[in-house]
Amino acid sequence: MPDDVDALLTPTLAHGWHLFTRLGEAQILLPAAALVVLHLWRQPEGPALLRRWLGGLAAAVLLTTASKVAFIGWGLGSAALDYTGISGHAMFAAAVHPLLLGALVPGDRPRARRAAVLLGALLALGVGVSRVVVQAHSWSEVIAGLLLGGAVGSVALGLGQLHLRVPLWPAPLLLAWLASTATLAPPSPTHSMVTRLALAVSGHARPCTRADLHTARGAQRVPGCAPGFGVAGVDAVPGAGDSGTRPPG
Repeated sequence: MPDDVDALLTPTLAHGWHLFTRLGEAQILLPAAALVVLHLWRQPEGPALLRRWLGGLAAAVLLTTASKVAFIGWGLGSAALDYTGISGHAMFAAAVHPLLLGALVPGDRPRARRAAVLLGALLALGVGVSRVVVQAHSWSEVIAGLLLGGAVGSVALGLGQLHLRVPLWPAPLLLAWLASTATLAPPSPTHSMVTRLALAVSGHARPCTRADLHTARGAQRVPGCAPGFGVAGVDAVPGAGDSGTRPPG
């Protein structure tokens, strides 16, 4: 990770960054996305948008998971790009936040809706920056996640002008959910789940880490990630896949 990132982790800001980065967690955004699904499903143009959005989101989740499994299980990454897999937080944030906020604005207010979508995109960008600041991802991983998630949202929003009837209840419920879960929800288990999946399908005893990637710089794969190498188990190796310094939050 760049040394200048450490300057952003002052004691007064570190806690805020770690709270903010949680706005990209699947366990927080998927229930929020379910709220949008319930809101849009009965709208005249809602089902078409949902088919595009949910289909694209499912494909993005599969691609993101595959990229992480490829590195954690087999060491397939790029030392030159400091790349160990697509950032799931950045992907989810870019795929969900713009449409989430845009769907809360009535269709007869196109300027307000465009502003809401832009605000969602800026929020996703902030989540991406936070992943680098908390040293959970490199810039290449964050950019890949933002591009992938942004493509999902763009395809869904590409339907054009949506004339949605928006009740009053979704917006305060959504804000309350995001604020409470960012501070109160337990740590996300997704990275440990992906790590266990990677070890199961690869048959290796130890997950590959960012440190392994840079130790093996110039090699076509990380040589240390082989059956029987190192310590068996997931939690014994900090920073597997996502981070070279600390487990992702």
